[in-house]
Amino acid sequence: MALPAELQPPFEVALARPVSSIPAAGALPGGSRYEPKWDGFRLCIVVDEQVSLWSRQGKDLTKRFPDLVAAAEQLPDGVILDGEVVFWSPEGRLEFDALLRRLNAGGKRLRELVHAEPVSYAAFDVLAVAGRDTRGLGLNGRRELLEELAQDWSPPLNLSPITSDPAEAERWFDALVPSGVEGLVVKGGAQAYRGGQRDWVKVKHRDTRDVVCGAVIGSRERPRELVLGLPVKGELRIVGRSSVLPAAASRALGEILQAPGGDHPWPAEVKTGALSRFNRDGRGPVALTLVEPIVVEISADTATTGYSFRHAVRFVRARPEVPVEEVDAGDDVSIGVI
Repeated sequence: MALPAELQPPFEVALARPVSSIPAAGALPGGSRYEPKWDGFRLCIVVDEQVSLWSRQGKDLTKRFPDLVAAAEQLPDGVILDGEVVFWSPEGRLEFDALLRRLNAGGKRLRELVHAEPVSYAAFDVLAVAGRDTRGLGLNGRRELLEELAQDWSPPLNLSPITSDPAEAERWFDALVPSGVEGLVVKGGAQAYRGGQRDWVKVKHRDTRDVVCGAVIGSRERPRELVLGLPVKGELRIVGRSSVLPAAASRALGEILQAPGGDHPWPAEVKTGALSRFNRDGRGPVALTLVEPIVVEISADTATTGYSFRHAVRFVRARPEVPVEEVDAGDDVSIGVI
């Protein structure tokens, strides 16, 4: 059952813009619908005679998650699901690093990880059913189709929960923190699925945010600190640095970081007066090891000057699955809140 040409992967997925507070029940078209924001990889399952798995960046990750491919055999031909692949630790907490290990492993090591760290999938949308494009339907209509599909599913294929009750959404926002859920994604019940558009909103716990790592202090293989940037007026500007990385984080990043693939927006040396926050002893410039920009999640306090962090921030994790162009400088969108 052939899929429409416009849904032949890779294709653009719908996106969410950040807001600082949980939207009110009537803030979005057709009423707000609240879902957990899973701490995993965004992944589309495409069933078109055979199963393939596609990242938000349009990368084919089928070979990285053979356990999910096997689970997707429950789906009929002509179906496309949007959702998150996640890993639950034995302690019942989402562990993002396990997904990173899949991306970096090959051969025997990948087979070992598939056996030792099996993944799960939380489906939250459906883009095609029986070979027909469903993206033009409102979320409420697509959700009905998704729930019908999910009636006979068994793990690791799962239906992501949803609620229209703001009070329940607030309880989720607080109660799911220990399990590693990042916050909420909120969508309008009448909204169509528009790939590449930020019609949805996301509310994350405020102690973390995404920034761009464009350089390190130390070597690429064993970085000591990260040099961080944000897009400001169309340019990637340096806005801060991380504290010294723990050894394990340095090793893990060293496997991901790459040399710049072309022209880089930053110099290889930071002048003393311009960026003194990088110069702890106050004597002379600091050499930077430039890297291909990559998204990282950091934890930071609220002390900023303009867009710059006045204090060193704490590295939380790498987010190689997030396109650099999706990082923003943090300008919030004001909408109705609970």
